[in-house]
Amino acid sequence: MDLLTLLLENNLEHNVCFPPTIKASWLTEGVLQLLPEKSSLQQSSLLSSSQEQAADTLIISAGIHGNETAPVEILLQLLSQLAQGHLPLQHNLLVIFGNLPALREGRRYLDHDLNRLFGGRYQHFPAGNETHRAMELASVVRQFFNEPVVMASTKRRHLDLHTAIRGSCHEQFALLPYQQREYAADFLQWLEDSDIDALVFHNTAGGTFSHFTSEHFNTDSCTLEIGQALPFGQNELARFTNMTVALRDLIAGVFAIKRTKPTCERYRVVDAITKQHDSFRLNIPEETKNFTELPECFEIARQQNQSVKITSPANVILFPNARVAIGLRAGLLLAKFP
Repeated sequence: MDLLTLLLENNLEHNVCFPPTIKASWLTEGVLQLLPEKSSLQQSSLLSSSQEQAADTLIISAGIHGNETAPVEILLQLLSQLAQGHLPLQHNLLVIFGNLPALREGRRYLDHDLNRLFGGRYQHFPAGNETHRAMELASVVRQFFNEPVVMASTKRRHLDLHTAIRGSCHEQFALLPYQQREYAADFLQWLEDSDIDALVFHNTAGGTFSHFTSEHFNTDSCTLEIGQALPFGQNELARFTNMTVALRDLIAGVFAIKRTKPTCERYRVVDAITKQHDSFRLNIPEETKNFTELPECFEIARQQNQSVKITSPANVILFPNARVAIGLRAGLLLAKFP
């Protein structure tokens, strides 16, 4: 079956069945809850009859931005393998295809950037496609975490898969939401083992989906940028093999992946460049890549009488975009960990 066509036509729910080892429930359009049957978690060769193995909890989301298609195709591959019985399900899993109307039109969003609306922030925007979806996704995630088997799990992870608009000096990287608790060492290790190139640690709360699950459900969460945004049909999925294998192993409860690339670089967000006026401009070429290092005292942005200059150690630019709406972030300034 062509799962992508079924998804975009809203026929996936009625055409995909799962083996008896998986209890499947569609919570709303594009949101699928998959729970392993208890018997599938009892491995008699490893557990005594008096022991029970509690499943971990995993959320994998894709398509929060409708022009970021490769993560959707990867997630559909994993879903197909689960449905065919080729991929065992070890964890409580919530699969989310985020912004289906935008995916159907090949647009980043229809009314508002969905990944700025979580944590109740949708209430501060005019009603539209994304405000409704942010409210809906928050509700179904809360419903998922209220499942008794999910409540019993001690390890919770959320991987929100994206692709970036522009090229990058680090092609694959993870953004960790700001949190006051320590970042889980095993989660950071899994990210590094998945062969991504960099980790970026946020310094303030935000309206992203990954921040929402981290803040409200104590989930080890991240936004995973795995490549460059391209339309459906133009993705070279072989470029994402490392991440596909890492996700497949995570779903199956296998810990076989090992890092093959050089050291994973680490950055922290120091400041955000916010567009506040129509006169705003970025003084860098349109094709500037993510993680480009800029010289000291360079004027990166200007609006009205305000100038933003590069000061050490925050000399690395991420997500530069002068075309955002007024009030939104036009770039992040990063410092590399020593």
